[in-house]
Amino acid sequence: MSFFSRFALFIGLCFSLGTAQAVTVTDQQGTFTLDTAPERVVVLELSFVDALAVVDVSPVGVADDNDAERILPEVRQRISAWKSVGTRSQPSLEAIAALKPDLIIADSSRHGGIYAALKGIAPTLMLKSRNETYNENLESAAIIGKVLGKDALMQQRLAEHHQRMQAFSSQLPKGTQVVFGTSREQQFNLHTRDSYTGSVLTSLGLIVPEPVNQQALANISFEQLLAINPDWLIVAHYRQESIVRAWQEDPLWQMMNAAQKNQIAAVDANVWARMRGVFAAEHIGHDVVQILHHQAPATAP
Repeated sequence: MSFFSRFALFIGLCFSLGTAQAVTVTDQQGTFTLDTAPERVVVLELSFVDALAVVDVSPVGVADDNDAERILPEVRQRISAWKSVGTRSQPSLEAIAALKPDLIIADSSRHGGIYAALKGIAPTLMLKSRNETYNENLESAAIIGKVLGKDALMQQRLAEHHQRMQAFSSQLPKGTQVVFGTSREQQFNLHTRDSYTGSVLTSLGLIVPEPVNQQALANISFEQLLAINPDWLIVAHYRQESIVRAWQEDPLWQMMNAAQKNQIAAVDANVWARMRGVFAAEHIGHDVVQILHHQAPATAP
């Protein structure tokens, strides 16, 4: 082999090694390419923290609503301390930039308006989170695994996840009608089968209401809840003052099957409503098995 041939082979080898970690995926903006595996990641939704923890990657910054307790304990145990970059709805661009990230993972629902600004700081992967379904969440986790250079580990953990969820499903009575919703002072939001939590419950073999007026998360009245008449009512009370607690004082409450059978449970709002992801879904699966077997879940307030 001539000197020039050996030199060309050497240059080609160096080029291939330099680009070996380059990855291209499809996100909510189209095609996203990252040349090397990122080392400093900022995430702007809680579900993305879950995905990073799955493959043992610690974010340097998180839009955690200035409350570390929003992150599930089992997720916090797997990552290092992070810097809060503010709320999910309005993360601080200054705080993000100060962390000098080489990747930002943002929510296409919440952060579309600041996408250009985020791209000016670091490559920004835009994925669904706030309005995603369970299957879409797992798809996003797989994309994140590829971008982080952890594809094999993510795929292995997702396979384990499906096995764990199947084990939970096998313990549940099929065909049981379950209503899950979040309760504020003056509002009850039904999580239908097209919502994240509703689709998790559906995947476990439970019957969850269809969308109301094409809304995956629907604000429903007391009368609408009575008309659904679920076998089980599971509620995440965002605050102590809760409209469901007020409804329970109404004589009509006892007309509902769930009330007559004493099949009403309170669950942790962070687990069931704010978080999404592999760990969150497994936590929900564990909780619902406990609930339907008339045992209080460990996270119930």
